[in-house]
Amino acid sequence: MGMVADRKTSGMNGEGRYSWGFGSLIRRKQVDSVHLRREGHTQLARKLSAVDLVAIGVGATLGAGVYILVGTVAREHSGPALTISFLIAGIAAALSAFCYAELACRCPSAGSAYHYTYICVGEGFAWLVGWALILEYTIGSSAVARGITPNLALFFGGEEKLPAFLARHTIPGLGIVVDPCAAVLILIVTVLLCIGIKESTLAQTIVTTVNVSALLFIIIAGGYLGFKTGWIGYEIPSGYFPFGVNGMFTGSAIVFFSYIGFDSVTSTAEEVKNPQSDLPLGIALALSICCILYMLVSIIIVGLVPYYDLDPDTPISSAFASYGVQWPVYIITAGAVTALCSSLLGSLLPQPRVLMAMARDGLLPSFFSDINEFTLVPVKSTITTGVFAAALAFFMDVSQLAGMVSVGTLLAFTTAAVSVLILRYVPPDEVPVPSSLQKSIDSISSRCSGNIQEISNNNLKDLARSFGSKGDALLRNPLIEKGVVAQDVQKGQMRRKIAAWTITLLCIGVLILASSASAEFLPSILRFTLCGVGGVLLLCSLIVLTCIEQDDARHSFGHTGGFICPFVPFLPAACILVNTYLLIDLGAATWIRVSVWLVIGALVYIFYSRKHSSLLNAVYVPSAYANEIYHSSSASVA
Repeated sequence: MGMVADRKTSGMNGEGRYSWGFGSLIRRKQVDSVHLRREGHTQLARKLSAVDLVAIGVGATLGAGVYILVGTVAREHSGPALTISFLIAGIAAALSAFCYAELACRCPSAGSAYHYTYICVGEGFAWLVGWALILEYTIGSSAVARGITPNLALFFGGEEKLPAFLARHTIPGLGIVVDPCAAVLILIVTVLLCIGIKESTLAQTIVTTVNVSALLFIIIAGGYLGFKTGWIGYEIPSGYFPFGVNGMFTGSAIVFFSYIGFDSVTSTAEEVKNPQSDLPLGIALALSICCILYMLVSIIIVGLVPYYDLDPDTPISSAFASYGVQWPVYIITAGAVTALCSSLLGSLLPQPRVLMAMARDGLLPSFFSDINEFTLVPVKSTITTGVFAAALAFFMDVSQLAGMVSVGTLLAFTTAAVSVLILRYVPPDEVPVPSSLQKSIDSISSRCSGNIQEISNNNLKDLARSFGSKGDALLRNPLIEKGVVAQDVQKGQMRRKIAAWTITLLCIGVLILASSASAEFLPSILRFTLCGVGGVLLLCSLIVLTCIEQDDARHSFGHTGGFICPFVPFLPAACILVNTYLLIDLGAATWIRVSVWLVIGALVYIFYSRKHSSLLNAVYVPSAYANEIYHSSSASVA
């Protein structure tokens, strides 16, 4: 029993332990909802229902890519097997969705993957994820806005017939093509987001409904033409897999990015009425609807026209035109425009909330954390985001930077899966409390170290719960043996150390395996050797994690009663592997550009964020004592 007290009370003398050096990279915070209630911060309005979440998820995910992507991927990679490519990509995206669903239920606050990483992994890694997400949302919204102009021009009969204040112009002498229409659209969406979350969600629902209706028209009208003419696209000599199974998987890797966007749902977690039930439902329905629509559209298009005759730029309208039907082009164009508008809303909605979450934690200036008292949205962050994205869309063609958008999402997906493993096997057993409570901490610490018998029954139960079923059995025994309890503490700590190192080795194995699989420039022998080493590390790590018990403290971590990710550790491990491979496969040019942004972020963290973090002077205490410390502090004030 003395060892219990020694370990626990030593944790209460940890002030400054994570304040400087590399320690700041791994200092972790509490679940935000508890922290905010104690400090009295203004929270966002809880107005969203499951239907609103589905509209946000489908709108952000179901972009205009489906109107173009089906032609390119079918022609060059998948052929008629495009439908299977979409299915495989949907299953891969579902791996991340499962992880997001559990984390969103346990930690229902703004910030999405940044928030989860800060709680489970550490501050430095959370900063990296948040900084990458800022880049993703900024470039993504600017690229989407510039894509609306040429589609909108089709309604006017071409870009040359657009009104002068909306048409693109070239600045003489500089060769810069400015896009006023893109900038105006971003500013309109920004104003809409400032009005309120419910109003902006209503607008998202309307444009998403138009987009889905256009896709349903394509499916129904295309199905009618297909049954009438005999589905000539499937009657080809090369069969269903003209590029082989490898081509089908390559197509899956490309269309996987069309599923990016469902994570926007989790960024609104703090604004959901019933997060434990509505968040997983919203994520699941949004992803399922998108996957079904993608598959149905691909079945129709590759069936109407042989894959090699598809127009890579306008595959859907050209497929209808090949049957002499020209008028659907207007419905298809309307669908593409509304798809881009809903994607624009989906890109601009999460970023202010990520900025707000980072500012709450002291990593960015407090300016970004202000919430308007009337609309209950982060107006200052939203305006800053909108103005910057509008300026970028106005002056710069960001299409060549599109690959950088994927880095933030894939990095977020990867850290979310790692966070689930940490939460299950080594959930944080210490929480930060303000240094202003040092007097209460010292009081509890001296009481526990001075007289072990004075530990309250509630604390003993909390301690026993962390030991698992043995701890519960010991509590029922009237004669608690000191040595047995101390031995169980040692076993619990040893299990946590083994689990922590195993998760680390699993990540290293995934990195080696994914890197060597993508490194086609390496000699075959070296490449296969590295793949073998990475595979063995991954497999052994999974075996160890399967054999050891998950930490019982996971049941009481954060908010309980929500969705639980299935098939742990296999599902998160598969998620880490898929997303790491896609990250590495983005190419050297993309990573060089991203590295510049990440270096800037590292400098900002070193010279500002690390010194202004809300955890700078925090004292880490065992979770079992946190409530007692706060209670003691409140009693002293009273």
